[in-house]
Amino acid sequence: MKKLLDIIKRNALYIAFLQAWVATLGSAYFSEIQNLTPCRLCWYQRILMFPLVAILGIAIIRRDKNVAYYVLPLTILGTFIGLYQYLLQMTPLKEINPVSCSETAPCSAIDAIYFGFVTIPFLSMTAFIIISIMMFLLLLKKKK
Repeated sequence: MKKLLDIIKRNALYIAFLQAWVATLGSAYFSEIQNLTPCRLCWYQRILMFPLVAILGIAIIRRDKNVAYYVLPLTILGTFIGLYQYLLQMTPLKEINPVSCSETAPCSAIDAIYFGFVTIPFLSMTAFIIISIMMFLLLLKKKK
């Protein structure tokens, strides 16, 4: 287990980049191939996720040890937006939704669900959490 954790720590930046890339491709798949219309909260999550591919890619090329400081604000905010939207979908919170979404793309709509609980906002939230964890590992590695 310690060896696996060491491998993850060594490759945290690459894992974060790969996760951002997969999330961006997943978002494109749902909107362009599945023809799902993104709601307002989905757009906010995209706005926070899409630049991470470029930011993390540049950090890899430049071997930037400080990338966590400008990635974490985006991923933490994205995590909370994804969690909020997931709660809108899966709990009675949708009845008191203060966020105005359009009638054609309501934020509480479940366009895809896997295993009975994995929705698109859940996938987004998970991607943001994974990237955040990788950034925290980079910060811990930097302190040593």
